[in-house]
Amino acid sequence: MTETVNLNPPCMIQISRKSQKKSEDKFDVVILEAIEESLGSFRAFDKQEVYFHLKNTYNISKREIPRKIEEFAFAMEKIFGIGSRLIEIRIIEAIHKKIPEFVFTSKTNAVIFEEYVTSLRAFLLHSP
Repeated sequence: MTETVNLNPPCMIQISRKSQKKSEDKFDVVILEAIEESLGSFRAFDKQEVYFHLKNTYNISKREIPRKIEEFAFAMEKIFGIGSRLIEIRIIEAIHKKIPEFVFTSKTNAVIFEEYVTSLRAFLLHSP
């Protein structure tokens, strides 16, 4: 006698959504921790002032940064000018320490912060 187990698609979708949510949560945590560490490594300014400026001038709260990477990068460039590139490099270094298995391959032989973060998100969404 054989039994038939019916695995309906909604169950599979629900599991997939849970997995995606977990990956998105990990992405958010990694990005926010990397930014926090990177901003904290510069003694020339107070990171809380940076978050305050992001929120009040650019309407980006700290918790929204992972979902507003392009806006964040734009705001950082406006705030710090060319110095924002150094901050982006520090953020990328911090991310690499947290997720060393992630390897970024640039299409242009240049590391562009927004592309790096977008690629990281895709990597985490497709990782087990």
